[in-house]
Amino acid sequence: MVRRVAGASLIGTALEWYDYFLYGTAAALVFETLFFPGFAPGVGILVAFLSFAVGFVARPIGAIAFGHLGDRHGRRLALMVTVLVMGLATGLIGLLPVYESVGIAAPIALSLLRFAQGFSVGGEWSGAVLLALEYAPADKRPFYASIPQLGSPLGTLVSSGAFIAVTQLPEDALLSWGWRLPFVFAFVLLGVAVYLRVRIEESPLFKQMLEEERAQRVPLFTALRFSPGRMVLCAAGSLLGIGGFFLLTTFILSYGTETLGLSRSTMLLATQLGAVAEIAIIMYFGRLANRWGAWKVSAFGSAVTLVLAFPIFLLIGTSSAALVIVGVTVGIAALSIPYAPTGAMLAELFPSEVRYSAVALSYNIAGIVGGFVPAIAQVFLGFSDNQVWGPALLLALIAATNLAGALGISVVRKRKRYV
Repeated sequence: MVRRVAGASLIGTALEWYDYFLYGTAAALVFETLFFPGFAPGVGILVAFLSFAVGFVARPIGAIAFGHLGDRHGRRLALMVTVLVMGLATGLIGLLPVYESVGIAAPIALSLLRFAQGFSVGGEWSGAVLLALEYAPADKRPFYASIPQLGSPLGTLVSSGAFIAVTQLPEDALLSWGWRLPFVFAFVLLGVAVYLRVRIEESPLFKQMLEEERAQRVPLFTALRFSPGRMVLCAAGSLLGIGGFFLLTTFILSYGTETLGLSRSTMLLATQLGAVAEIAIIMYFGRLANRWGAWKVSAFGSAVTLVLAFPIFLLIGTSSAALVIVGVTVGIAALSIPYAPTGAMLAELFPSEVRYSAVALSYNIAGIVGGFVPAIAQVFLGFSDNQVWGPALLLALIAATNLAGALGISVVRKRKRYV
């Protein structure tokens, strides 16, 4: 059952992230033309990135709703609902009329469905991580908690691969119907995800909590009353895996095609190779966290990313396709180090009766900031007159924040740990 839960958590999370990342890829490549036409150069893509960020605004709301559901009625039920909401919202995006057909109603409908995506993923990551962790043997919990993290690079691979396929179409075909295919495919993936999650059982630690009558009436209020400082540190310690990732995937797609003049397929290939590197990094450092401890791996990876932030963007700024691919791959690999142990690092700070609510809200507060990173990076790029030091500085600031969060967590966990 441990392996079945870990596998179902991974595949279900990968399908959710496929849906979620698909929007970011489309926002960087086609949504400016389809849903936000008529803006001045650079402004349209900024508005498209802001619509992308709507999903992150919704994430804390989803975290509150699904955190309460998961702490009161079970992790399994919460995960069933999240995947249903995500699959339906993503599939419906592929059926939307564009601005040319219905005017302002098109971007409004798009933003509402993006909100639904964010609402869903607000409860998805934390539930999948906690279910895997709470089933795992005590000495292997950091590794098992890192397995759902693999859903992020797998989702990136499949979503960018889908767009690589459709961008081979003629431009007219891509903009009329080709872009819709990866979104409509979400209906198929939804059936797979539901089947997998029906077959898993509830967390044993959650069952134990119910038997001991430790369930809280409003778990989030309990968490906020007794551990608000821990939640702030958790948000800081989660920022690089979210904000840094979208800087080097969503923003970089637009930067590479619009500013550097590289092809869509080159930039999508860069993100795919970065995702492959991320898989290897998560597997290695997730296992290493069993020996080092989750916070040490997170702090190490944050420091590595901080040191490499400017070299990464110097490579990208050369406009050489090969060096850009290297820069993106190295950048994603570096920030994947602290991402690997994030779930275990956060979970051990909270008892099981409030763990879903506390972890979900903490992580998704970081998600709000992370969702605006592509738009913020566009602003930094403007301030730097399209020079690479602008987004490089942003990546360094994000890495420094994550490092401070991990070091703060190392202090508070000495007082009390729960897993």
